[in-house]
Amino acid sequence: MPRKEDGSRQQQLSAAKRAYKAATEEGNRQEEARWANVIGDILKNRGEYVEALRWLRKDYEISVKYLPEKQLLATCQSIGELYLRLQHYSDALIYQKKHLQLAKDQDDLIEQQRASTQLGRTYHEMFLKSEDDHSSVRNAKKYFRSSMKLARMIKENPPSERVSFIKEYIDAHNNIGMIEIDLDNLGEAEKILTRGLDICDEEEVIEHDDARSRLHHNLGNVYLELRKWEKAYEHIKKDIIICKQIGHCQGEAKGYVNLGELHYRTQKYNEAIASYQKALDLAKSLEDEDALVDQIDQNLETVREAMKVMEELRKEELNFKKLERNTEFARGTERERKCLLKQDASLDFLVEKSRIIFAWIKLREYGKKKKRIASELCDKEKLSDSFLVIGESYQKLRKFLKSLKWYTKGWETYRLIGSVEGQALSKINIGDVLDCSGDWQGALDAFKEGYRIAVKGNLVSLQLSALENMHYSYMIRFDDSEEAGRTKLLIDELKNSKNEELVASGLSVDCCSETKTELDNISADDKSDGSFSPQKCELNPLRGMSSDGGKESNENVPSRSLLQSNKNLVKQQSACGIAHNASSRPCESPRESTCRSTDSSTVNRKRVRVIISDDEGENADDCCSKRLHCKCPAEGIATSEESTRKSVTIPISETQDASPFASRCPDGTCTPKPENSITGTHDEQRIMFKIEHDLVHMDLDISTLADKLDVEQMKIELACMYYLQLFREKKSRAGLVPVIQHMKYGGQILKSIETLYNLRDHGQEKILLELSVVMVSKHVMKLYLDCCEELSEPPNMEVVRNLYTLEVSEDEIIVSDCQLRDVSAQPLLNALRLHKTLAVLNLSHNLLGNGTVEKLKELFMSLEQSYGGLVLDLHNNRLGPAALFQICECPVLYTRLEVLKISGNCLTDACASYISTIIRRCRDLYSLDIENCSITSRTIQKVADSLDSLSVLTHLSIGHNHPVSGNALINLLLKLSTLKGFQELNLSGLKLSKPVVDSLSELAKNCCLSGLLLGNTNIGTEGAMQLIKPLSKDTQELVRLDLSFCGLSSVFITRLKDEASLFNGLLELNLGGNPIMREGCSELASLLSSTQSCLRVLIVCKCQLGLVGAIRVIQSLSTNSSLIELNLADNVTPTEIQALANSHGSSQENANTNQAGDHSSNAPAATNEDTNEIQLEVADSEDEDPTGAEATVSISRKSVCISECQLMKELASWIRLAGNLKLLDLSRNGLPTEAIEMLFSAWSSGARDGAARKHIVQEEDDGTVHFSVQGKKCCGSTRPCCRRG
Repeated sequence: MPRKEDGSRQQQLSAAKRAYKAATEEGNRQEEARWANVIGDILKNRGEYVEALRWLRKDYEISVKYLPEKQLLATCQSIGELYLRLQHYSDALIYQKKHLQLAKDQDDLIEQQRASTQLGRTYHEMFLKSEDDHSSVRNAKKYFRSSMKLARMIKENPPSERVSFIKEYIDAHNNIGMIEIDLDNLGEAEKILTRGLDICDEEEVIEHDDARSRLHHNLGNVYLELRKWEKAYEHIKKDIIICKQIGHCQGEAKGYVNLGELHYRTQKYNEAIASYQKALDLAKSLEDEDALVDQIDQNLETVREAMKVMEELRKEELNFKKLERNTEFARGTERERKCLLKQDASLDFLVEKSRIIFAWIKLREYGKKKKRIASELCDKEKLSDSFLVIGESYQKLRKFLKSLKWYTKGWETYRLIGSVEGQALSKINIGDVLDCSGDWQGALDAFKEGYRIAVKGNLVSLQLSALENMHYSYMIRFDDSEEAGRTKLLIDELKNSKNEELVASGLSVDCCSETKTELDNISADDKSDGSFSPQKCELNPLRGMSSDGGKESNENVPSRSLLQSNKNLVKQQSACGIAHNASSRPCESPRESTCRSTDSSTVNRKRVRVIISDDEGENADDCCSKRLHCKCPAEGIATSEESTRKSVTIPISETQDASPFASRCPDGTCTPKPENSITGTHDEQRIMFKIEHDLVHMDLDISTLADKLDVEQMKIELACMYYLQLFREKKSRAGLVPVIQHMKYGGQILKSIETLYNLRDHGQEKILLELSVVMVSKHVMKLYLDCCEELSEPPNMEVVRNLYTLEVSEDEIIVSDCQLRDVSAQPLLNALRLHKTLAVLNLSHNLLGNGTVEKLKELFMSLEQSYGGLVLDLHNNRLGPAALFQICECPVLYTRLEVLKISGNCLTDACASYISTIIRRCRDLYSLDIENCSITSRTIQKVADSLDSLSVLTHLSIGHNHPVSGNALINLLLKLSTLKGFQELNLSGLKLSKPVVDSLSELAKNCCLSGLLLGNTNIGTEGAMQLIKPLSKDTQELVRLDLSFCGLSSVFITRLKDEASLFNGLLELNLGGNPIMREGCSELASLLSSTQSCLRVLIVCKCQLGLVGAIRVIQSLSTNSSLIELNLADNVTPTEIQALANSHGSSQENANTNQAGDHSSNAPAATNEDTNEIQLEVADSEDEDPTGAEATVSISRKSVCISECQLMKELASWIRLAGNLKLLDLSRNGLPTEAIEMLFSAWSSGARDGAARKHIVQEEDDGTVHFSVQGKKCCGSTRPCCRRG
């Protein structure tokens, strides 16, 4: 219902009309004109613009005929403003320019300022309504700046005491801020608008003033675009409150539109509908605000559609979880690959829906899941697509450094597989991110490169996208009208080409997804299981749209992530930034922009709707509601299966593990090529290794892991590759395998891998290294390859590598983390049967099921080795409870099995009787690990009942199982205390009550423990202190203690210092996750500096030590000769680093203010959020140097200061002096890149045993910073679950 008018306002209108009538009858032209103007103003404020214009025209006609020119000033201003509100821009400009000329003739600065403001607003709206109106944006800037200059002059030198130009000066800030918003300079807009509010406070402008409301309104828009939701809400609410207080109905309605937008973007749809409904009621109370009413109606419909999309997304998430379970059940079978393809299709659906509703965090989650599945499928095109999805999510979250990194990885992978379309698409996206981050020249260069690639591939739609982005850069960023005009001509030529040619070119496919054909071939039975829907496997229709109309195509749609760019569509810009997307993609908002200028008039700037478009035809609607099948021709590259059978793909990608040479095929295996040389996927920049008379080629582009690869690892890789070549050519001799002694280049022995990188950087395309080798016996490795050949099974390169590097003897087989499945493990088991002797078998972290354990039973029975200890490690596979039945049925194990590790398998309580049988029958079993096996109190009680005085059990691990009752644990501890030689107990992850802690203390009194692992048991400081006394007695030999995440305070460290004998006997201590804080640092440092300390490993991550506390701990190591590993991760907060940078960099920043100001017209100021990101983040990559892609983004001056502050210099100094340390973990401490480099330089210059190495990795917000020495692996192979003994 329309809101009732204020009675007094209606009375004013009636009185004004009576006065006008009286003046007309009297013939008083001046009064007649004045009252006509008053009536027009009243009607304008009521929203009756057409009627108001009729009265103001009367005022103008009277003034022109009968009154002096000076009387026309106010009339021209009012008429110009009304034409602007009615969007009659040409008429508005006529009256506004006349207003400005009259003011100049009268030398009236005040009227000149008002006229300049109105002209700026008109040109601004013309710019927003156009696609390429370069002159409008230039004129808008000119008049707004002139307006601010005049306002400042009048404010500082008012013509009289009665004239205060404060509000006009404030409004000038609002207008400049508004245009910065629309040029996507959000940081500069925030700065200017905030300055406007500061002026309000300085000049004591009343709280409920319309000037404040406009500033709050536009600041709300700025923070919406910056994703700072709390600040956005604060300013939007203030805008609404002020408008309501002053009776500004239109402003209040737009405030509620903004509030609805905020709720919409945060997926609070009920709140969004309520806000839009309030806005609609207010808008309907205005007479001529039909456009605003229509906009709000469409927004309401958009939100209702988004609610439906969210419901679809939630249903599909449940389906995806079901698909994940099905995949787990299908592991190791022929159905596994089909299940993975179904998961990928489901993720395509989820990605599309999350884009539609702007759920960017979910989009990132789905992108990373797509990456994982693509890696398992060995589909490099799908992998590239996932990189672009992740990059898009980070871009929308305004984490531009991470977005750039993922887009760059996508471009590199597309280049590797030869996809021209993918390369062009990635370059355009890279340019978009660079533009957002302020590197405008870099963005333009990327757009040009994308255009060049698109022309090369004859990809018309991508050419158009790149050209539109180039046009935007020339027009907006560089104000280069000449180049903008040339680019516009090219755009027009493309758009005017035949529509069918544009569609055909735009949908051309360079290479098909390697797994798409397989997905199409899934059988009807597979599709009918309810877990796979044909609609859900369709690719995003937005991928297949031409840019000329958004029309859909039903075939040959490229498997590409959504195109992001096309800033040229200015009419589709967001309220506070340029829409970086083509017309074919969802918009950023369901609303029109409601940025308000000096008099709160509407900037009626349309946006592309998410579901319902307000300014496009039906095709735009279809693009958000229809989805397509895509049929990719199987051309361009081989399918995954073909690549498995034909070649060894040397280049590394994220489908591989730490090895930089071998690719991982669908089942973790690879087959070598039949040629004489082993080559990469392309011939650019490769290393050739000469071994005797043979050549081994290696692609140099894949050698990008300088922090993970050293000369010794390269020797291993090359030896394995060379042996495979010999094996193929039947040249291998009786199990003799090459061992590389030296690598020489130019007659000099290669001592460092950096030499190769230097050669590559100097542009040498072919590098020849000579290798000297000796042949040694590797019997098991030869048997394995023979069995692979016999079974026609491609050898698993990880298995080959592990068999080559067996550390002790060939009776100790360690093939952990090789992606082995039941089928691909068969050649290894056959080889072991032929080898005949076995003492250790480690098959952990693979994908083995119960079938492999059955074959292991047959293997052990066939060995006829009835004596000698056996270590069997099967942890972290896919075993079920029936696997233990096979062990129970193998009599050989009764006398041989000494160590059994089966943790990390879903055994459940169904395994209880089997475990009990194993304990009773295997009398030599001294170590049992059943951690994280989904067992409960029932199984724990069975274990306790199985123990007797004859048991030789010394090590037991039952942690991370639940629920486990206190009574079951007490019974187990009582039984363990009766065992003569029990040494180590792992209860990590179990919640221990006070009675259990009491029983544990009794166990410590009765047994001589060497290890006690109680991480995440919540025993608290009191419980830990209760254990100290029995653990400190003279007969104890405790060397390993884990009290992580137990809620310990600094009081415990003090007590530990009192029991120095306990601490000095420890070799490993884990106190991570306890709030020790700085108070406990001094005590801990005192313990470490003791000459009696034997501690070798100390973990104090997440202990809230702060930077000062971390320095204090490292300082104590200058006199410590035992500690070799120190973990200080997660101890320094980003806030602390930021404060440190601010305090140190403030003087430098002030000194550079003027210099920076000289460039303000060419580059935007960084936002607070972006500055924090640039300062605090290290490289976000699993496998690349931290100074790679992110180095292309400009780094804030302030971030450079962090490496120059005194505390950071102290930290570097003490790291240098801690010479005995071989591994230092400084992960997730908010250190910027230049600080990490400085600390690594200090680490490298210290007196250490071995060459210094670094490992810089960041995934999402998890930044890894490891410093180590050669021979000391920092991660990967050092999983706690894989420790021996």
